[in-house]
Amino acid sequence: MSLQSDSPLAPYIDLEQYPIHDLDSPAGQALLERCQKDLRAQGACQLDGFLSADGIALLADEAASLSDQTFRNEVEHNVYFEDIEPGTPADDPRRMMERASQATVAYDLIPEDAGIRGIYDSDDFLRFVGESLEKDPFYRNADPLGAVNLVYYEEGDELGWHFDRAEFVVTMMIQPATTGGDFEYVPYLRSETEENYPRVKRLLEGDLTEAIHLPSKAGTLAFFRGRHSIHRVTPIEGDVLRTNAVLSFADKPGHKLNALTQEMFYGRTA
Repeated sequence: MSLQSDSPLAPYIDLEQYPIHDLDSPAGQALLERCQKDLRAQGACQLDGFLSADGIALLADEAASLSDQTFRNEVEHNVYFEDIEPGTPADDPRRMMERASQATVAYDLIPEDAGIRGIYDSDDFLRFVGESLEKDPFYRNADPLGAVNLVYYEEGDELGWHFDRAEFVVTMMIQPATTGGDFEYVPYLRSETEENYPRVKRLLEGDLTEAIHLPSKAGTLAFFRGRHSIHRVTPIEGDVLRTNAVLSFADKPGHKLNALTQEMFYGRTA
């Protein structure tokens, strides 16, 4: 018997195709195995059609209603979202700058009864992401600004190459751009013990040999190990506003963004 109609996730997620509310079922276990396999091999998992047509419409209306709450940033940053230490060599990738241009609604401005908050706060969704990433225990991000964001890109906007401060990031595509706005990444470019500066430098100088390109589709769920896999959103073309939700998680409780990252994306700290 399907549990779809009984789940609070049913208005948003295609639970027939992606039974995250019933992970102990054979279909739920097969979904987890698929996600785990993709993450082990590629550092990322992309699930097209994760949001239902109704779910896309509901979240799109919600995002449009909050678009006047955005903070627009246009900044240059290094891929680590860190200050450059004095004495860093001139040709070091930590001195190579990328461009970020987007508008963001911070977590504390998203109403508690918003659909995207309901998905994020769902224990079924938390379990699904955590088990897919093979992390136990697994936690929602504790950052008061960055736990969940709605992000809007207009023509000319982009998010340059970077490593995430959060261990894991989940994105839901609500409305893709006409052209551009695709996700590109290089899996496991660095590790806890090796920063791999030479390979990072080659990428920033234009060597895309190892980059994986994932076109964006409305309703797609993607999650990846963003702390170790460098990634970007390619420049937007056309007059359709690219809109997505970014949901952050961690394998340790209490994880928060540093003040530099908060100031960059939200125009304030908390």
